[in-house]
This record gives sequence, structure tokens and C-alpha cells, in this order.
Amino acid sequence: MSLKTRDRQDEWMDQPDLDAGMHADALRGLCRVNRFSGAVGSIWKPIADLARETNGVPLRVLDVASGGGDVAISLKKLATRRGVPIEVVGCDISETAIAFATDQARDQQVDVSFIRHNVLSDPMPDGFDVVCCSLFLHHLDGDDVVRVLHAMRSAAKRRVVISDLMRTNLGYVLAKWGIRLLTSSPVCHVDGPLSVKAALTISEARCLAERAGWTRMDIRRNWPERFLMVCDTD
Repeated sequence: MSLKTRDRQDEWMDQPDLDAGMHADALRGLCRVNRFSGAVGSIWKPIADLARETNGVPLRVLDVASGGGDVAISLKKLATRRGVPIEVVGCDISETAIAFATDQARDQQVDVSFIRHNVLSDPMPDGFDVVCCSLFLHHLDGDDVVRVLHAMRSAAKRRVVISDLMRTNLGYVLAKWGIRLLTSSPVCHVDGPLSVKAALTISEARCLAERAGWTRMDIRRNWPERFLMVCDTD
């Protein structure tokens, strides 16, 4: 199997008729994967750096394609523990994901809201200082990546923060076998390797971001086989 070029295939999670129970089980699995990967910590740092410049005025953060809500909820928890004032809203196209995330926020008593939104067809919600997303770009073809990156840059008053998979051999092994240690979800078992095959390399992500008009950009490699891309918009 070669990972030299992207191979984007339909994933189970993207199917609109996916059984709600299987969908929710997959969302729980992805929450565990995100905790293991430390993705929230890497996303939090560039947000916290901005928050130190606001003199106590809350940053408004939008989490695009928020899925099960674990990233948005974890960001709010981190901010609360550190005394950093932020407001967090998550948006996702899936009603199942929105319901799941809303229940998680309520059960954990975290003040985060979630709204249904299709970033490919609807205008990006405005009024946010930071727009972020995790594990979303690899679901899109190149032209749609450019559209979403441009929309996120236009909507964010201060900064865009993106965390996603890299297409590497090690990443494929982790997605194919490592994920089975974290979740029994068959959706995650199928979609994990497909996600890596559809993922971008750092150079590909940089080229697409430049097409989207990103100029003040930093992109770097993060464990486990992810990249973090940050763009300042002000």
C-alpha cells in the first residue's frame, strides 16, 4: 500500500443514514482517541497565548465540525482551571453529534453550546475571535479544504487553529491497530485507516492554506502523527 498520494474514500461516519447508536459509540471512541493524542493541549496553547492579551475580556471560540464535543468541552475546562475567560461554541452538520455533544456538556456541567451548521453550504458563524477545528480537513477534497480554510480565516477576528492527521506510514499503523486498544467501535476501526489515507502531508496542507489566502501561518508536526496549523488574521 502506498501513501504517496491522497486516497479519500467515504467513511462510515460521513454517512447520513448511519445508525444513531453506532454513531454515538464512534463519537465516544473518538473522544478517547483525542484524549490519548493530546490534541486539545496543542490547540489550547495558541488560544491561551491570545487570551493573555485580552485584559480579562473573554475570547469567543468557535469549534468547527465539533463532533462529539470533546474538544470544545475540554478547551472550556482547561480555560476554567487556569482562570482564562473564554466562551466556546461548537458547530457540526450532524444532529446526532450535536445531541451527543450537548448531553456531554450538560452531564459534565460545562458551559459550552452546540449548533447545527454546514460549513460547506452555510456562511461561517461570525463574531468569534478564534476559529478552530480538529480532524476535519481530511474529510474534504482539496477544493473544499481551500473553501473552508478561506471561510475560517475570514470569520476569525484574531486566529485560526487547526489540528489534523498527517498521511504517514506510522500514522496508518497507529490508526489501524492502535485505535483498537482505545475503542471497540467498528466505525472507528474502519474509518481510522481511511482517515490516514485521506490525510494531508504538511507540504500539501501548506499549499492549500496558501491557496486560501493564509499568509501569517505556522505549521508544525505534533505527536501522534498530526500537524498543528495556526494563522493570525488581525
